[in-house]
Order: sequence, then C-alpha cells, then structure tokens
Amino acid sequence: MAAPAPICSPLGKPALPLLSAEGDINIGAVFALHRNALFKVHSFTSRPEKTPCISFNPREFQFAQTLIFALEEINNSSDLLPGLSLGYQVYDSCSYAPLAIHSALALMNSPGPEDSLGDPSSCSRSPAVLGIVGESSSTSTIGLSSLVGPFSIPVISHFATCACMSNREKFPSFFRTIPSDFYQSRALAKLVKHFGWNWVGVVNSNNDYGNNGIATFMEAAWHEGVCVEYQEAIHRTDPREKLLKTVRVIRKATARVVVLFLGLGDLIPLLNELALEGDPGLQWVGSEAWITARVLTENKAYGFLRGAVGFAIRNARLDGLEGFLGKVHPSQASDNTLLREFWETVFQCSFEGVSSTLCTGTERLATLKNQYTDVSELRISSKVYTAVYAIAHALHNLLTDLKNDTDSGNRPVYTPQQVLQYLKEVRFRVKTGEEIWFDANGDVVACYDLVNWQQEEDGTLQFHAVGLYDSSMPPEQRFTFNQGKLVWAGGQAEAPAAVCSESCPTGTRKAVQKGKPVCCYDCVPCAEGEISNITDSNGCYRCDLEYWSNEKRDRCVLKPVEFLSYEEMMGIVLVFFSLLGSGVTTLVAVVFSIHKDTPIVRANNSELSFLLLFSLTLCFLCSLTFIGRPSEWSCMLRHTAFGITFVLCISCVLGKTIVVLMAFRATLPASNVMKWFGPLQQRLSVLAFTLIQVLICVLWLTVSPPFPYKNMKTYKEKIILECDVGSAIGFWAVLGYVGLLALLCFVLAFLARKLPDNFNEAKFITFSMLIFCAVWITFIPAYVSSPGKFTVAVEIFAILASSFGLLFCIFAPKCFIILLRPEQNTKKHMMGKTSNDIRY
Repeated sequence: MAAPAPICSPLGKPALPLLSAEGDINIGAVFALHRNALFKVHSFTSRPEKTPCISFNPREFQFAQTLIFALEEINNSSDLLPGLSLGYQVYDSCSYAPLAIHSALALMNSPGPEDSLGDPSSCSRSPAVLGIVGESSSTSTIGLSSLVGPFSIPVISHFATCACMSNREKFPSFFRTIPSDFYQSRALAKLVKHFGWNWVGVVNSNNDYGNNGIATFMEAAWHEGVCVEYQEAIHRTDPREKLLKTVRVIRKATARVVVLFLGLGDLIPLLNELALEGDPGLQWVGSEAWITARVLTENKAYGFLRGAVGFAIRNARLDGLEGFLGKVHPSQASDNTLLREFWETVFQCSFEGVSSTLCTGTERLATLKNQYTDVSELRISSKVYTAVYAIAHALHNLLTDLKNDTDSGNRPVYTPQQVLQYLKEVRFRVKTGEEIWFDANGDVVACYDLVNWQQEEDGTLQFHAVGLYDSSMPPEQRFTFNQGKLVWAGGQAEAPAAVCSESCPTGTRKAVQKGKPVCCYDCVPCAEGEISNITDSNGCYRCDLEYWSNEKRDRCVLKPVEFLSYEEMMGIVLVFFSLLGSGVTTLVAVVFSIHKDTPIVRANNSELSFLLLFSLTLCFLCSLTFIGRPSEWSCMLRHTAFGITFVLCISCVLGKTIVVLMAFRATLPASNVMKWFGPLQQRLSVLAFTLIQVLICVLWLTVSPPFPYKNMKTYKEKIILECDVGSAIGFWAVLGYVGLLALLCFVLAFLARKLPDNFNEAKFITFSMLIFCAVWITFIPAYVSSPGKFTVAVEIFAILASSFGLLFCIFAPKCFIILLRPEQNTKKHMMGKTSNDIRY
C-alpha cells in the first residue's frame, strides 16, 4: 500500500495579499506601498505579530494600479491570451528587504485557484503565480530574486537598476524592463565629462542600488579623466548627525558639481537638512531614481534644485490610465484596508473620525494633483505596464505551442519554468511604441532622456527633456544634446565650472600636485626645445633635431642657422681690418717699389721683401674666405689658402733671417758662405718650404677634406653652420707646419739679434716672430673653447693679428726711414758704426 502524500499544514496564519483578484492564471507583484516599517524587538516568548507599515506611498500605489490596469486591458483583449483571464496578488514590502522576502515566500506558497486560502493541501504543487512583478528597490529585489531564482520563478522588475543583477549565475530568473545602471552610470560619467567637469562630489544611497551604481560611475569617471573630491553614503534610517556631517562635507568642498546617486527615500532627508541652511549654490546631477520625482518639485524648500540635470527613463503615455486611476474608490472592496488608507491619505481625512475631517466617500480624485493622479510622468509606471505585457506575451506564446501539442479536451498546464524559458525569447511592441526584448542577462536596451529642471514663469519647476542617450546606437552617436535649452544652477545660462585646477594652456603641461588626485595639478611651462600644442597636455614633446620651440612653447619652428656673415657687425669689422691690412701692405709695396734703388731696400733683399709683401697681402685676403655661409668649396679653400699663404710668408721671413746670418758669416775672413745661399738658393728654399705645405694640403683634401657641417650640439636653440675640418690630423698638420717654420725662424732671428750693424733686421724679425708665436699659441685654447661663429672669428683674428705683427715689425721701421728720415737712407749710414747710430 502506497504511503500517503505528505500533508503541509501552516504553522501560522498565511500572509494575504493587499490587493488580489483571481484569474485562470495569476501574476504576483511586490510594491513598496509604504515607505517605512515599524520595527519591534521580539521577546521570543510568543508568536511575533505582523510588522506594521507606516507612511503610505501614493507613487507605489500608482504602480500597483497600473499593473491592474494592464491586466484588465489584457483580459479585455481578443488578440492576447484569448479565453484566459489573468489574476493578480499584490503584496507590500514596506520598503524593507526582509518584508520583500516574506512577500516572495507568501507568493510561492499561496493557494491555487482550486485551493482554500486557509488550507493549502499539498507541498508538491506548483506555485499559484507564474511570475512576479517587482520590486522597486534594488536591495529588496535582490533578496526576492535570490529566493525564487532556484525555483525558476521569473521576476520582472520595473525599477531595480543595480547592474549586479545582470549576473545570470546569481539571478537566473531575473528580468527587468528598466535599463541597468551599467549604462546609466557610464552615461552620467560621460555627461559630466561633456560639460567639462572634472572635479565633482558624490553622494550615494548606502544600499545595493547606490553602492554598485556609484562604484560603476567612479570607474567610468576615472577613465574619462574625472576626479571625485569626496564620496558620502547615506541611508534614510541614518541618524541626523550622519546627515549633518554629509551636509558639512558638501558645503565645505571645493567641488561645485554634486552627483546624487540616491533613491528618493534617501534623498529627501538630505534635502531637508540642506534646505535649513539655504541654497548651497551647487550644480546637481541626478540618477533616474529621483530626477523626475514630482514630489520634489512641489516642495518650494527644494528650489535650490533648479538647473539639476540627470538621466531619466523615457516618458510614455498610457491611454486610459488616467481614467482608470480616477475610478479607484474604497467602495470597490469595503473590507480592503489599503484602499481606505489610500483614500484617507490623499484627502487628509478619516473614516473613523480620528482626524478633524471625516471621509464621506464622495470626494473626487479628479480634483487632486499629486503623485498618484499625475500621469504626465509615467516613466516608471510604463515599465510596470511593460512588465505585465512581457509575462502575458510569454504566456501567449506558451499557450500557442501547448495547444499544438495537447488534446483540445484537456486544459494546458502552465509552470513558472515554462514561462521563464519563453520570457527569454519574447519580443513584442507595446502601444507606447517601444519594442521589448531581453538580452542574455535579462536586460533591455538602455534609452534615457536627459532631463533638466527649469523654472517656469509661474515659479514652478518642470522637467524638460534636453537630450537623449540610446545604448543601441554606435558609441559616437549615443548622446544627443540640445545645449541651447539647458538652464543651470541659479538659473544661469552658462554651465558652471567644476575643476580642481584651471585648464593648462598650450605651451605647458600638467604636473600632479603631491598627495592630490590627478585632476589637481600645476601648469608647468615646457622646457626649451619642447612643446605642447593642446590644452591640458599631460606632457611636452621634444621638437625634431632641426627644430626648436617658439617663445610660447606651442609650436616647433626651424632653428635659426648661424654663421659669421658679411652683414653682421663682427663680420663687417673683420672685413674692414682685412681690407685695411691688405691696403696697408699694398701701400708699403708701392713705397718699396718707388724706393727700390735706395740702400735700405736693397740692403734687405728686395726680392724677398716684395715676395713677403705679396704673401702678407694674401694672408690678409684669405681671412675673407672664413666669412660668409660655408660651402663645400669655401671650406676647402679657407684652410688650404690660409696654410699655404702663411707658409709662403714665414718662408720669406725665414729666408731673410738666413740671409742676415749668412751675410754676417760672409764678413769673416776666408768665408764664402754667401755663394751657397745666394738669390737662387733663397728662391728655392721659399719654394721648397711652400711645396711641403702644398703637399700636406693635397693629402688632406684627398683623404678627408673639410666640409660644411650643421653643429647642433654647441647650442640647442640654434644651428651653427661651420666647416668641419674633416681630418683633424690634416688640420693640425697644416697648423703644426706653420708653427714649426715660425719657431725655426724665431730661433734663427734670436741668434742673429746682436750681430753688429746699424740696421740689423734680425731684431725686428725676432720681435715679429715673438708676436706671431704668441698669437698662435693663444689661438689654440681660444679656438677650442670658442662656441659657434666665434670659433671662426678667433681664427680670423689670429690671422689678422699675426699678419699685422709681421707687417709692422718688419716694414714699419724701414718705411719710417724711407719716408721720415731720408737722410739715414744711405749706404754710409747703413754700414757705419758711429756713436749717433740710430738703433731700432
């Protein structure tokens, strides 16, 4: 004999719905019909009493009536679920998660259509409701969905937006007709960034809705470059001290934009405290939970919310709902305490005579304007309507399939599991024009209105849609703004500034202030050679090698090319002295040519003197090759011309010095030395010394000649165009050879300085060589250490100084005698050794 089926017997009285109607198929619903629950401390010595709820919520009551309106509309439809009636069971969570869970348990264990409400008969039957609509709060919905999810009972929320509920592993039977905060939080971050605000404060509800939503916002804000100065989490049950602390933080902070990611119940206590101290003068950014709450605009104390912006669920119009809401009356169910409480609340009267005004039942809802009767903002109510239709369409599709598989004589059996599967695939369009379907996470496409609170001429605050966000569009097209319609905090037409630091102009970069977020920074000018050509640049960028930053450090410009030119003052001065030297040398040559037959000219080897004057002229003129823009030919010419002309010059001086020495030796008895160093030998010696330098120059030009070079190392801000010597060995070989001849000449002249003669030329050669060597010894360190074009100037100065030294030391005394002391220009005076001899 089979064991009897286990019988379920309730341990206490079953929790009954506040609003209900039986149908062929029932739908459950949980709304926060009251704002608070009165908590009692239980003694655990007796059965706990039912938790009383206070503060009737007209807005949630409108949600419940919208559900009933949708069900009656479906029941009267011949196209959707024909022949079937839908019933409902509406429970109150009192804005309290444990009561929401209690309501879910009641819906799961509620009696079916054939069962007595007081005597459930079996533990094995399916729940009487095939789906649950609700709840409004994310926290309560999480508890409700967590409970019924393992039993595959679908839950469709109209207002639970927490992105955490998109987790299919934790909430396998959850759907929602309102967009997830995953989209809203990111849209708020982009909204803040769009208006140039990078320094904001944040206040959120201390619950699943606020904590998860603001966490997503802060992550998105960080990616957008927005910094949060402070974050405060509050709850409507917090003590006043906690709210006052939050108010102090808001008022003392430097952030002029505050994001309020709060539920309406958590926001009102905060607004009350803010209103006590007057308008804080802040720009408010709101979430969809309160941005279109009419109860806020009706309170003049909240006038400082003028200019608030935020994303709201798109508005909709439900034809017939206004008339349906106006027909609600306690007489529809005289024993229903909820309807009586609703009537007493909206008309501020009492059926029991508790208040001074007695309810007569003749009051008309059409005369009222409150959250319940207002149908201008059906943003959330329309989502309740959509949720009911989603279940109805899933049932309709299920019924159609079952009819094809079942005998017409048998009534189909529906289970929540079947409804759940069909909900995943449902797709329909409601009469508001919106197409509804659920993605793999149970979410719908996110579409928001950007709402702006604007004050009308009569002083009332109204919601104005000034933009749109549609997540189904490509990323760059999701936002649509009409900024011309926006009104900001205080009624201003311009968006307020909300930055920790002012924008860094071009030519500067951001340097984060120590210990502060990245939005707080100093503007540091770019270093030389670096630029930033955008505002708020995080770094400066170095210019290319041939470019340099301009004065504003916002553009790279070509570096100026510097070389010793004929146009600048230093070049002009050097050209002047070069031409002066060559002119004086030519003048001396003319003088010598005129007086070539005089003793003083003939006594000093006139042939070598004229050759020396010719080479000095070339030395003066070769300095001109160092001036001007360096080219390949000028670089080769300047160094080789310098080296050869100077060797020619020193060779002539060396020849004259040897002549003096040989002439003295020739005066000794039996000496014939002059025949070995006559005019021919003198010419050959000059030619030989010069040819050696020519050979060095040829080798230098063949192996590694000088070439034009852009020197970018000496100066960063400009290019020095100079001649690179090519082979350093060749360059110093040329200079070394000149120095070697000069040193040899100096030594020989020094040895001959005391030879007896009225006019001993060796003394002047010694002095000239002393000047020459001193100039060129000084030249070496000056040449190496001089920067840029001054290197060339030093070389020219050395050429001119040494050339002038030779010219004046050797030829000035002779010209002095020729021109000013002609009486001394005689053979007798030149050879005489009298006491009045002139010594030079």
